[in-house]
Amino acid sequence: MTVKTDLPDLSSIEVIAFVGAAGTGKSQRASKVARQHGVDFVIDDGLIVSKGQIMAGKSAKTEKNLVRAIRRALFQYAPHRMEAASFLASRAPCKVMVLATSDSMMEKIVAALNLSPPQKVVYITEVASQEEIVNALKERREKKQHVVPVSRAQIQSNFAGKLVSQIRSFFKSKDRDARTVVKPPFSFDGRVTIEPQAIMEIARRLIVTGDHIHQVRELNLVPEGDAVSINLVVDVKLNGKSALYLARTLQKKLSRGMSFFTGIEVKKVNVKIDEVLL
Repeated sequence: MTVKTDLPDLSSIEVIAFVGAAGTGKSQRASKVARQHGVDFVIDDGLIVSKGQIMAGKSAKTEKNLVRAIRRALFQYAPHRMEAASFLASRAPCKVMVLATSDSMMEKIVAALNLSPPQKVVYITEVASQEEIVNALKERREKKQHVVPVSRAQIQSNFAGKLVSQIRSFFKSKDRDARTVVKPPFSFDGRVTIEPQAIMEIARRLIVTGDHIHQVRELNLVPEGDAVSINLVVDVKLNGKSALYLARTLQKKLSRGMSFFTGIEVKKVNVKIDEVLL
């Protein structure tokens, strides 16, 4: 495991993982599995949850596009990652359960938060029958609904889609298992890949939209960790606007547009105006 030196030491935290493909019923069974293994906190979709209460983090379901949701669930945004790791450090030593759709996703979350490798991995096939998994997958495909192991009151302020209903189950323990059914504005099913050329074309389309860009002379995207910097050289037509106004407008358009359409965080946008056409 690569230690992230900017994060606190979480080596005293015991980790287990609960793994199953999207839509197979992990979140529906998460609280029960957590109780069986004496877990203090559950990490699910970017949140740290305890007994139906959000303790830290931000839900991937607050995001309005799939790419940003995936990055949120993997703790790829530095402030989000630091918040979650700092909270866990304040509660150490403790026991944490990581929910993931695959071993690879689990490993990425553990590495992102500077946690130790899990001492135990529980797979959905160990706690749900094949018939239950098939029914859960069918429900996901037909209704596009997700179960979140959080109470209704909390999820209303931590979710971007439609709240559908709430489920409550009572077990022998005094703790009630609060779960809420929600419908995100996207589906987590499948895999998303964005080719570099597609990202360039999205950036180019954002630049030329409007009446002020005469020509794009240079466009470079420079990766900087989890973010990207954009270097741009253009010829512009003022059409009653100042060159400074057009440059700042381009910066805002690229920063917000790239973040919205691709989920990529834009660190900075450098705009150089080469020629001005009167």
